Amino acid sequence: MNQSVKDLVGELKGPIVVFGAGGFIGANIVRILMETRRDVVAITHEAYIPWRLLSFEEHVEKCDVRSQEQVNALFRRHSFKTVFFFAAYGAYARQQNEDAIYQTNFTGLLNVITASMQEGLSAIVHAGSSSEYGTNCSAPAESGTLEPNSHYAVSKVAASYLIRYFGKIKQVPIVNLRLYSVYGPWEEDDRLIPRLIDAAHNGGFPPLVNKEISRDFVYVEDAIKASLLSAIRIETCKGLSLNIGTGVKTTIETLAKTAGEVFGISAEPRWGSMQNRGWDLSEWYANPVLASTLINWKAETELCEGLRKTSEWRKKQLLLPNVESLSRIQDKKRISAVVACYKDGEAMPYMHKRLQETFRKLKVDYEIIFVNDCSPDNTHEVLLEIAVRDSRVIGVEHSRNFGSQSAFLSGMSIATGDAVVLLDGDLQDPPELIEKFYLHWIAGYEVVYGQRVKREAPFFLQIAYKAFYRIFRTLANILVPVDAGDFSLIDKKVVQALLAMPERDVFLRGLRAWAGFKQIGVEYIRPERMFGVSTNNWRKNFWWARKAIFSFSDKPLEAMIFFGILLMGTSVLAIIGQIVGHFVDPSIPRGISSVLVMTLFFGSVNVLCFSILGQYIGKILEEAKGRPRFIQRSIVANGRVLESQQEIEEYRSSRRFL
Repeated sequence: MNQSVKDLVGELKGPIVVFGAGGFIGANIVRILMETRRDVVAITHEAYIPWRLLSFEEHVEKCDVRSQEQVNALFRRHSFKTVFFFAAYGAYARQQNEDAIYQTNFTGLLNVITASMQEGLSAIVHAGSSSEYGTNCSAPAESGTLEPNSHYAVSKVAASYLIRYFGKIKQVPIVNLRLYSVYGPWEEDDRLIPRLIDAAHNGGFPPLVNKEISRDFVYVEDAIKASLLSAIRIETCKGLSLNIGTGVKTTIETLAKTAGEVFGISAEPRWGSMQNRGWDLSEWYANPVLASTLINWKAETELCEGLRKTSEWRKKQLLLPNVESLSRIQDKKRISAVVACYKDGEAMPYMHKRLQETFRKLKVDYEIIFVNDCSPDNTHEVLLEIAVRDSRVIGVEHSRNFGSQSAFLSGMSIATGDAVVLLDGDLQDPPELIEKFYLHWIAGYEVVYGQRVKREAPFFLQIAYKAFYRIFRTLANILVPVDAGDFSLIDKKVVQALLAMPERDVFLRGLRAWAGFKQIGVEYIRPERMFGVSTNNWRKNFWWARKAIFSFSDKPLEAMIFFGILLMGTSVLAIIGQIVGHFVDPSIPRGISSVLVMTLFFGSVNVLCFSILGQYIGKILEEAKGRPRFIQRSIVANGRVLESQQEIEEYRSSRRFL
């Protein structure tokens, strides 16, 4: 009986896990599973939620299959019964790292197999590749010779032998599916079928390879049905490899002709000779007899129907009458929000909610990094609760109070977004303004900062702040925007530049201006704190002003030279006056008061000059010590609390910008 996909999904034993769920086929499996049931966990190795899984984010968890510890912890939490292993690396020409190929495709699979060998395990379905046949690629039987001709193919061959060992010798319910050219919704934008469809809707063809080259095109839902059937009928194929293809040799010429008929293209294709990848071969199609015999599967979707379905999906996603490119969907920007928190325990839940709403409105991928700068209130408890509940939240705890500038740098050091937004945790930086930041960023600006046109604060304090920024702008050696605080969106390349700067005594808004790049301000009214009272006071504000000026200006040193010249001239005039006065009127009294006044004046100037020198020397001393700008006591991520310095450093290293 030909069962529907929905019926097959219902027969699977749960819980179900899909490794490599962020990929093209993995995401389609998740989508189909989630249409019927909810005991599904989608696994990605990325620190962020892949764009294909944004609709299923509550079911997404992070796990690096290359880490046995992470895989074991995942299976301890869930006790999965059905496992789909679609994690892979090296299938695309851009994936060249040989170590990553073997670590992901072989070691990662081994880690999952060993972790899943628990009581009640129903099935492990592994997405192999027709690349395993290598140069023997013309309708080979599963028993045919494997002649891999790339590192990716070698890794997949090794995985197939691993599966055979565990399936036949250890009696683990596992099967390897050698997938051919799978296509359909959510396929990468630069692949052949999406490019063909996009060009077809513009009345033509993309540049094509030699028209005699052949492939075996399998619609993605047919490949998924093969995965479901093999999981259900695992006893018939345990330890084996099955070819999953149509068995139809489709040349590129036939593909172009079919697309022309489906989409009504009158233009002629442009043929070339180059193939997409160095290991591609002229003939590449399947012999799916074993899949038909053992699991009763065969491809049901004709090429013309598959092209039509894929085209309809792409139109629906773009919501445009003329299909352009899906790259703006697939390459959707992701943003890391870094929130510096000190005495902000009450405000954090509101900040979290408002950031969520803002990013969802923008339809971008995101992460929120709360940095607790050793706050004395309940910030730690609130942060832990939010981070455990929301996998997009990362909590950082400092060993002591290092200040907001270090808190921002701490969050930036583990951020993985294409841009980083810096906010104070007291909600004086309104998250809703990020929408305007984002639009400027998309338009090409690399730094977008908030410019405070007005503050909800006492009038005299508003005047003092405005005066400081204008004095700072006048004294600074660089062009510093006025009324601009730390609240900003900073592109990844600028973040990298800021993190690479070795300064210890950091004034970020000054460094941001010093770094250059294309910058623009967005005006806004800065509200008062939602909770509590400001942690700033006159003394702290004076400290900020001093920090800014001595970090970005040498004009106080120039002023010392000016004072020196002025006072020397004054002294010379005074001496001349004394001499002239003595000869003009010898009776003029020589009083001590003038001496005291001059001594006090010159002494005060000396003290002022030495104080200025002391500030610069103090900064030199601070930089010479080379102490870290912050110490992270713990990090909360993916429901785990990392407290040892080794765990923290490994986590930081795994998230550094590539």
